Amino acid sequence: MNFLACDLGGTKVLLGIFERVINDDSPKLILKKKYISSDWNSFELILEDFLKNECKNISHPSSACFAVAGPLSNNNAKIINLSWDISGNVLQNKFNFKSCELINDFAVQIYGIPFLKKNQYSTIQNGANSQEANKDLHTIVGAGTGLGIARGIISERYVKVLASEGGHVEYSPKSELEWELKIWLKKSLNVERISCERIVSGTGLSRIAEWRLSKSDAKNHPLKKYFKEIKIPDALRKELPKKICTLSNEGDQLMVEVERIWLGAYASLLGDVALQELPFGGLWISGGTASKHFKNFKSDLFMKQFFDKGRLKDILKTIPLRVILDEEFGLFSAACRANMLLKLLY
Repeated sequence: MNFLACDLGGTKVLLGIFERVINDDSPKLILKKKYISSDWNSFELILEDFLKNECKNISHPSSACFAVAGPLSNNNAKIINLSWDISGNVLQNKFNFKSCELINDFAVQIYGIPFLKKNQYSTIQNGANSQEANKDLHTIVGAGTGLGIARGIISERYVKVLASEGGHVEYSPKSELEWELKIWLKKSLNVERISCERIVSGTGLSRIAEWRLSKSDAKNHPLKKYFKEIKIPDALRKELPKKICTLSNEGDQLMVEVERIWLGAYASLLGDVALQELPFGGLWISGGTASKHFKNFKSDLFMKQFFDKGRLKDILKTIPLRVILDEEFGLFSAACRANMLLKLLY
């Protein structure tokens, strides 16, 4: 039997049909297609096109899981920047799924962890074989456009996802430079507090660069043209992380500094999350930046900031730390959940 998975974001929709494999719990991809969200008036039209035109010679999927970037309530979701209202019950009835579930696009990744193959992730540290109560607890942190944090209990009997809005905790600067950045951000954004998501995200990386280029020693920097306007269009800002990383890799000292501040904040956040959750099952780094920064996650700078937790730093050495390398892990995880839904039917 086949099942459908979907990674539904504000800019693109990735749909895939998967099947079960004998003696392998990981879903096998049959076909997939990417759609540009803004080219369509509704998600239902995209799904209809996919099932009618792309899946002609494939048996109809029995179950479906839609990982959605937006607020969720009672199997309903709203994609704010597209004005799309999506109902899991409507989709189930209209497209004849026996089971259909909408889930947060970051929380769904907990369902994918038990079925990962070795080529989909890499281990930074193995930690210790724990007999603690939290040995089945996993936490996943990911910086993309925003900052996602999810937790879950993964045992031999079940997988339980625990919701979190941890990306919105307060950003805590350590150095004078970071305090300067935080004060500048509060003024620039006209807000009273700065969350970690304002720093540890693709958007956050661009704002760190904007702050650094506002200084007098950056007058002739090639990226200055992007910051002439007080408010940069979202589409343009999304291009900046890639440009920043490219310049950093080429040896641009200002962008090297920007990337180091960003990585330090990311590592410090991971250390805080590790202490708060004690996920002895594993602390996972995911999101759109994970595979791109994999080498940086293993650097001395990153690990020093991760372990810099005073009296409790030794605890962090006992927690497994891993990086998701699969850039389509969201779709894979939605497929794992759709497979679970299918098993519940039979």
